[in-house]
Amino acid sequence: MSATPSSPLLRSEQPVYIIGHKNPDADAICSALAYAAFKQASGQKGFVPARCGNSNARIDSILNRFGATLPEFVGDVTPRVKDIMHADPFKVGVDDTCARALELLDLHDVRALPVVGRDGRLEGYVSIFGLGDYFIPKPKRATSMRKVTSSINAIIRSIGGTEVIAHDPETVDELYVRVAAMELESFGKSATVEGIPTNKSIIVVGDRNDVHIRAIEMGVRLIIVTGGHRMKNEVLELAKRQKVSVAYADTDSATTAWAVRASTLVGGLIQHDAPRFSPQDKIAVVRRRIVQSSALICLVVDEDSHLLGVFSKSDILKPVQTRLVLVDHNELSQAVDGAAEVEIAEVVDHHRLGNPHTAQPILFLNRPLGSTCSIVADMFRTAGLQPSPQIAGLMMCGIISDTLLLQSPTTTPLDADLLQWLSRLADADPRSLADMIFNAGSVLATVTPAVAVRGDCKIYKEGERRFSVSQVEELGFNNFWKCSDALLEALERYRLENGLNFSCLLVTDIDTQSSLLLVRGEAEVVQSITYPQKRPPDIFDLPGIVSRKKQLLPYITSLLGSSADNA
Repeated sequence: MSATPSSPLLRSEQPVYIIGHKNPDADAICSALAYAAFKQASGQKGFVPARCGNSNARIDSILNRFGATLPEFVGDVTPRVKDIMHADPFKVGVDDTCARALELLDLHDVRALPVVGRDGRLEGYVSIFGLGDYFIPKPKRATSMRKVTSSINAIIRSIGGTEVIAHDPETVDELYVRVAAMELESFGKSATVEGIPTNKSIIVVGDRNDVHIRAIEMGVRLIIVTGGHRMKNEVLELAKRQKVSVAYADTDSATTAWAVRASTLVGGLIQHDAPRFSPQDKIAVVRRRIVQSSALICLVVDEDSHLLGVFSKSDILKPVQTRLVLVDHNELSQAVDGAAEVEIAEVVDHHRLGNPHTAQPILFLNRPLGSTCSIVADMFRTAGLQPSPQIAGLMMCGIISDTLLLQSPTTTPLDADLLQWLSRLADADPRSLADMIFNAGSVLATVTPAVAVRGDCKIYKEGERRFSVSQVEELGFNNFWKCSDALLEALERYRLENGLNFSCLLVTDIDTQSSLLLVRGEAEVVQSITYPQKRPPDIFDLPGIVSRKKQLLPYITSLLGSSADNA
């Protein structure tokens, strides 16, 4: 059987996830793949590209074009019991002896062991302190020092003895051990004085033939002959006729008597105060539950109460092993669920600062470039490393997508320079890639309004207000007008579901480099928008506006600032 290790089990090394924002766009996916490749090329191991949202037609077309695989989906990194528990712990069964439990406790230097039943389900646990109470009971309970709940076979195993005669060897009973160290007359009287039934007595004795005979005549349950001595043959025959069990032990009487007590089955010493948890329980919830618990161990079970693992209070305090590198975002409202509860090791981004609190200094790389892929491409080039044609092509697509083929106001000369450098490495034409990306299917024609609103969506906080801004890029507005009412309804549902003050959807026409803005929510915000209304009261015409990050978001935050000033 197994026990809880004294030190944490050597779990497999946790990967560091390089992960973009929720509802990822092409830049988030491509930069995660590219940055993981950069880490590998730099000799840094253990970095894995990941995503916390679904793909879309444009992302799929990019990955298919360069034979790349969609990053691993990681939807929630909230620390859970499964992240800290010791799986497959050492344990004992209800039919194991105290001797076995003590052996495991000592061997593995632990203080408690889970106990499982005959059906494999968890029964509770035994602890070093509980066993101590058993072996050293209070002085007023003298008979407790003699009490043994066990079977003949378990007793013989515990003392390392040899079976000679065994009647009902598997029957578990409440027995009492006595060492026959007195004169024969005193031996007989002591049984009567203590009130211990003779058929419940275990007699530990050396080569005392007279005691052997008297014990058999009294009808004791078991006689253990110690010190390597043996019972005379004629006395053995008497024991057989009287159905008295006999065993031999090579140890002295005192040692043997202690070993007999250690043969008590742990099933009678089980403690039930240990809290039980599921592997999926959140650490934050667990911490609140166990703060008042005095149990030495916390138990992890499945739905059928089968033991899966154990952990202790000290395990809760250990640093969570999950680490993240955030790419293409730095705000927790946009990050994978649970990001606030794990270690953020790095940030590589090109958006406004809304960075989370960190416990220690980290690499925080935030540059005013057109895409995160531009930042990663420049890291490759500055380090003198050459990305593979596949990675170069992916970074090209991230730049093209985020800068609208260098037409977005977020574009910098460095973006253009890097795009040309990558073009040579990937042997790909930027214009051809742009045609492929932006013709990869109209979002509004291929998904429901609810999906369109939730697709490329980011949630922000400005002062006391929380709001969302989604963006859809189209070739013309024909498909938009066919579903404009449904989009407004979906936008309102999304706002209410997420408890937002208002929600926006920016529909951008790549051909004309202009957008339409849909807004649902606080009337004060909607009425403060100064752009012309395309269709009153909540669709606005935004000519020349194509960037959520550099154009729309600063405009919205300025509106909110003005609103606060006028309040």
